[in-house]
Amino acid sequence: MTGRSGIPASRTTKPYEGCLLLNKNPGQTSFESLFPVKKAFATGKVCHTGTLDKFARGLLVVLAGPAVKLASRFSGCDKRYRATVKFGEETDTLDPEGAVIAAGPVPERAALEHILPRFTGGIMQAPPLFSAVHVDGVRAYKLARSPSLRPAGDSAKLVMKERPVTIYSLELLDWTPPLAELEVRCSAGTYIRSLARDIALALGSRAHLLSLTRTAVGGFSLDEALSVPGPEDAGQDISRAGSESELEPLRKALIPLTPELFARLGISCLDIGEKEAAAVSHGGSLRFLEDRASEVPIPAPLISAALFYSGSLAALVEKRDGLWSYGYVASGG
Repeated sequence: MTGRSGIPASRTTKPYEGCLLLNKNPGQTSFESLFPVKKAFATGKVCHTGTLDKFARGLLVVLAGPAVKLASRFSGCDKRYRATVKFGEETDTLDPEGAVIAAGPVPERAALEHILPRFTGGIMQAPPLFSAVHVDGVRAYKLARSPSLRPAGDSAKLVMKERPVTIYSLELLDWTPPLAELEVRCSAGTYIRSLARDIALALGSRAHLLSLTRTAVGGFSLDEALSVPGPEDAGQDISRAGSESELEPLRKALIPLTPELFARLGISCLDIGEKEAAAVSHGGSLRFLEDRASEVPIPAPLISAALFYSGSLAALVEKRDGLWSYGYVASGG
């Protein structure tokens, strides 16, 4: 397992804190992919920052140690995917693991190319029925599998509410009927399974995803990710994976919380002095930042900055509606 990140690997001692870029295998859940990481760093403080469906592969950005408190900063990043869409059949899960529930004619390439621009920019999208979206406090996939979980007397088909997402780019890379390979760059919260469904319906067809690969999250690329033991390895139980020869590369590949890391999240970095660092460590006043507003060129309404003292992260701060507040304060250990 060899990482190729341009950011230097961590040389810190325990407790571990930082970011890992993993290449999730198809056939394992995002949660399962964390087992070797938890074992490598001997901690339960590990989280991924954006679920990939079990059938999908690709980049999973993982945080370890106190850095888990920064998860929202990663999960909100734009994503890039390569998707293989199979036209002619729609499954209940909108992926290859579901049962076929509808069929339709396979469209012509010209028609597909003509309609793709309709799905770029800001659009409204209903998440898949089989998804982790909460519906009245319950995961949608649980309601889909167990109608008994719905309120008494609610026997109607579960309808997912539409919500706004943004498709920044949508390109047809290959067309081998009935398969279309698409490249998608989109906002957080976009479901590529729903996008395939909606494109097909607009063409008078039906479709589902045959495969999906996440190739980028924010400024992080799949090319930098490490592969981890998983179901693709014959006889490998992912929950037991983790000899020292397998775990040590994970430790070496941990990306520390450096200015370079935050730059790839689009967050400005400021160096502060000893006096300011002491105040920040105790959650003190952030008024000193008013004099440095020109160094944080991220537009309103939310401005973020990572504060560093002597090369170490002191805090992540935010300014919303003219007021500074703390988003994260580094531990002193």
